[in-house]
Amino acid sequence: MARHTSLQPTEVELQILRILWDDGPSIARHIHDSLQAFKQTTYSTTVKMLSVMMDKGLLKRDENASPLVYRPAVPQQRTQKRMLGDLIDKVYDGSAAALMMHALSSKKATAEELQEIRDLLDQLEDKS
Repeated sequence: MARHTSLQPTEVELQILRILWDDGPSIARHIHDSLQAFKQTTYSTTVKMLSVMMDKGLLKRDENASPLVYRPAVPQQRTQKRMLGDLIDKVYDGSAAALMMHALSSKKATAEELQEIRDLLDQLEDKS
């Protein structure tokens, strides 16, 4: 039976996306060199990962550039929201409140982060 291919990025694919979100559109060599700090791979493996990510719709490639230039297919914030939505659905039975309670009780937030959360809650209350 064939293995189902997830459209969610794997850990290494997410690292490649981070490189592209931070550095902007890049050639395979730059991606490979940057990826070495996270995971040691051969250049051909990096190129194969880029191909798989293209098939999954995670990347786009400028076919007119030489060498080829890769960029994320979706902005970072939209990818994060989609991944978070999947996490909320799968792990917290669709409850964003349960996620927030767990997150805030698992790791101490800074005073600045708590203020940002309070501000966001105030904004959300004003909208309702």
